[in-house]
Amino acid sequence: MKEVNPKETTRAYAFETWMNAPMPMVTFFKTVDVTRLARISKRTGLKFNMLMCWCIGRAASRVKEFYLLPVGRKLMQYDRLAVCTIVTNREGEVSSCDVPFSTDLKQFNENYLRLTKQVAESCQNHDLTDCMVIGTSALAHYEIDGAVGMYSGVFNNPFLIWGKYKRRLWKRTLIVSFQFHHTQMDGAHAACFLDNLQREIRNLYVN
Repeated sequence: MKEVNPKETTRAYAFETWMNAPMPMVTFFKTVDVTRLARISKRTGLKFNMLMCWCIGRAASRVKEFYLLPVGRKLMQYDRLAVCTIVTNREGEVSSCDVPFSTDLKQFNENYLRLTKQVAESCQNHDLTDCMVIGTSALAHYEIDGAVGMYSGVFNNPFLIWGKYKRRLWKRTLIVSFQFHHTQMDGAHAACFLDNLQREIRNLYVN
């Protein structure tokens, strides 16, 4: 990663406008059709949450604004993305695990399984400081209609939250909340990302 001059990027106006805002985060909600994801998970044994995280990484990698992030008072540019998942550790508490994104699903799955197991056993977070990390929190055992992330003023990373998917006949849907820093992207970029996410899920193919 490297620091960039905001004035030399497409986020110049946003940086000037939103970096001093007391609440610069925006949250979108979208109902996503995850029928295909659920079927593939059941057929292959691949974890639903892993598939969801991979599709998130794929969708984000197609939106260039994801590679920029305000950190402190600086605008940083990254070459790589990672997806963070929350892990229940052996002490019954939660730890965070950053999984480097790979366009290769097999590689991403191997990293996901290895790193989440490592975090669960060690009770230590796995943080990747050289990646732009997309946070996620899956409350897979609970039916929720939405969630808004907390803005701490410390982490400006984009963040997605979802609960248990809903069943209706043959269809499976999931309400996803997406929180992002307005300096990093505008509403149109966020909406494009969510559209990309739905497209990645619908087009997912696993042998």
